[in-house]
Amino acid sequence: MPEMIFRVRWPDGKEIDCYSPSLVIQDHFTPGTTYPIAEFLQKADTALTEASERVRARYGFPCSRALGQLQVIRQACAPFLNRPDAQVSILSFKF
Repeated sequence: MPEMIFRVRWPDGKEIDCYSPSLVIQDHFTPGTTYPIAEFLQKADTALTEASERVRARYGFPCSRALGQLQVIRQACAPFLNRPDAQVSILSFKF
């Protein structure tokens, strides 16, 4: 399966690389686009869960790395969820 890294910038300006075991991230995010924090979290949840299920369909087990990445994203979003102006930017995709 093709893996990818998507780089994000959090509302506090920090940037991190996030992992996906599938290119499905491209179906949910666009580089150069900024998303309200709640929308970003919902899209990340959908995309990484779908990516993990693609691994399950192919190999018979979910992708623990994708689910771990989703947990990291949930934790990173938590401090910003009560700020309606908080946004996350998708900076790039790396294949």
